[in-house]
Amino acid sequence: MSGESSTSPPDTAAAGHDRRGLIVLVWLWVGVPLAYGLYELVRKVTQLFTG
Repeated sequence: MSGESSTSPPDTAAAGHDRRGLIVLVWLWVGVPLAYGLYELVRKVTQLFTG
């Protein structure tokens, strides 16, 4: 039996690290417009109920 089976392949470790920036970018791509939309919603609802 060889010791090679106990080590993880280098491709999986590198792929997780390389995609971290992409994951952050995608979350920002979704999160920023969502946050702006929620902010505008709160503004409009406040105007609606306060007159």
